[in-house]
Amino acid sequence: MASSTLCNLLLEFSPSKEPILESGVIELLCSLTQSDSPALRVNGIWALMNMAFQAEQKVKVEIVRCLGTEQLFRLLSDPDTNVLMKTLGLLRNLLSTRPHIDQIMSSHGKQIMQAVTLILETEHSIEVKEQTLCILANIADGNTAKELIMTNDDMLQKVKYYLGHSNGKLQLAATFCVSNLIWNEEDGSQERQDKLREMGFVDILHKLTQSSDPSLSEKAKTAMQQYLA
Repeated sequence: MASSTLCNLLLEFSPSKEPILESGVIELLCSLTQSDSPALRVNGIWALMNMAFQAEQKVKVEIVRCLGTEQLFRLLSDPDTNVLMKTLGLLRNLLSTRPHIDQIMSSHGKQIMQAVTLILETEHSIEVKEQTLCILANIADGNTAKELIMTNDDMLQKVKYYLGHSNGKLQLAATFCVSNLIWNEEDGSQERQDKLREMGFVDILHKLTQSSDPSLSEKAKTAMQQYLA
């Protein structure tokens, strides 16, 4: 299938990426995501996900502009789990590196936060929820974007819930999010640390430092160190 070949061509290391961008392929791929065929929707969004990986800001902006937030959110509620996972992958790739995170969230932050909320509130697999929490951790890494989380008490309660979840993958993703929110060397970190302490985050982080999962305990210790520095 031609669209799956295109997915491979668009991987970050592929030398074909630049000429493909100039050929109007973004429009083609965005139109594929509207197909009645789940396989074509998957291939369209998968290719866009690969295109967004470590891409320049102009490429990311063009993908968001061409796809449109309405279609992005349709894909985030797609009944096909493959489509949903690839769309989350696209969002995660779009929201990487701070200037890109801040730029995209300043334009589309409200809608993206609504989509994240919806996924975290509804019945989904561990994999889907983990990807969504990783997107939230990327947002938390933005300079201005993190305020969209800090000023949203409902979202903070969700992060706290997953921090204390029974699944280690979800706990780890939530810990990454908290760590990015309270990182010491950044403006306003003291206020953010104080707010999360008041909400009971520190008690949960302290418990996680004792976790039998080494990745989780290490990440929790790193987060706790922000309070001690």
